[in-house]
Amino acid sequence: MRRERGTKTDHGTVVLVEDDHHIADLVDLWLRNAGFRVLQATEAARGLELVANERPSLVLLDIGLPGQLDGIEACREIRRTSDVPIVFLTARDDEVDRVLGLELGADDYIVKPFSPRELVARVRAILRRSEGSHRPAESPITVGGVTVDSVRREVTTEAGPVQLTAREFDLLAHFAENTKIVLTRRQLLDAVWGLGWIGDERTVDVHVRQLRRKLGEGLPLKTIWGVGYRCD
Repeated sequence: MRRERGTKTDHGTVVLVEDDHHIADLVDLWLRNAGFRVLQATEAARGLELVANERPSLVLLDIGLPGQLDGIEACREIRRTSDVPIVFLTARDDEVDRVLGLELGADDYIVKPFSPRELVARVRAILRRSEGSHRPAESPITVGGVTVDSVRREVTTEAGPVQLTAREFDLLAHFAENTKIVLTRRQLLDAVWGLGWIGDERTVDVHVRQLRRKLGEGLPLKTIWGVGYRCD
């Protein structure tokens, strides 16, 4: 097992779970140069320990990890107790893997080989969103049977509180703040994932499915076929 490295910074802690030491060292170098504290692990079990003990700002998680737990299983375990943003690093250019990861609660994915500069940009964009750097609505907003409190980052329905991932929450909040407006997938990606985000637009569809599954019929979100979505 490889040692974890870290330096104190003001930009937050990233847990990097990657068994390819060449990739891990490259990502570590770029993130540390960008001002992040990086903790490395080569196996999912150690990565889970770091997430539990260090409470990182973000987790970079390889899908194809050795041992009993792969990245998919590790993501599932993290989501049992934490809504920390998770980004998958994957060599599998397979839609099934990507969609499964997003359905389990991952916030983003990057397919290898990737640009370290792009990875750092993605990490920064995700953290800006998850930390609520956009100006939230001062008062909770209720749409249908769902109440969104952007200040506390809490969601409640008639059945009680609902836990969402950081990305799911930001998407829901954007819908709540823009009711009666048809929003295209590209507009949603720009607003929630960040301008210049590079990836499959169907990522939006996966997150919408998750919102509908978790919030049920109380969420008045309609699919506008061939265009996007509208929250009434």
